[in-house]
Amino acid sequence: MKIICVGRNYRKHAEELGNAVPGEPVIFMKPDSAILRQRDAFYIPDFSNDVHHEAEIVVKLNRLGKRIQSKFAPKYYAEFTLGIDFTARDVQSKLKAKGLPWEKAKAFDSSAVCGNWLKTEDYDLSNLKFELHKNGELVQQGNTADMLFSVDQLIEHCSDYFTLKIGDQIFTGTPEGVGPVSSGDVLEGFVEGKKVLNVRVK
Repeated sequence: MKIICVGRNYRKHAEELGNAVPGEPVIFMKPDSAILRQRDAFYIPDFSNDVHHEAEIVVKLNRLGKRIQSKFAPKYYAEFTLGIDFTARDVQSKLKAKGLPWEKAKAFDSSAVCGNWLKTEDYDLSNLKFELHKNGELVQQGNTADMLFSVDQLIEHCSDYFTLKIGDQIFTGTPEGVGPVSSGDVLEGFVEGKKVLNVRVK
């Protein structure tokens, strides 16, 4: 399986990092070794002093597909959750300054977190509220209605370039409010008020 991630899919997040608002999805990848097993702690890697949380909705593909039109995209997924794209911001900044790829900052071990999976039939993915709390305080909140590119549009775009396979995950982008994590932090994620994610940082 592969993890496809979308950058700058919320206008305010792009602006808070000083990035241009994209005209088409910004895509990068994580390997399957980036997945943090549920109930495992997240350990800050020793090569970074500035790891940030980026909370985002994640969909899981359940069919094989290529060149999928957005109107047919809902047939290709039935589950979603809230995830965290951990980012070594200091490493990313150095790479971006040199015009280099982001993988060292984005695709390192355990950098992709997924909460408990929910059934899409029980929710409206086009208008979905989600939150991330750090140590009991709200740090990020978003609504999929504010995404520049919807889940179905992302599936159409990604499937033009990559064959989508069963079990593949798409991290759909983070809203504003990203920030650093420290050893001892507890991160909790909520979808429409339902807690789906809990991660301890070490």
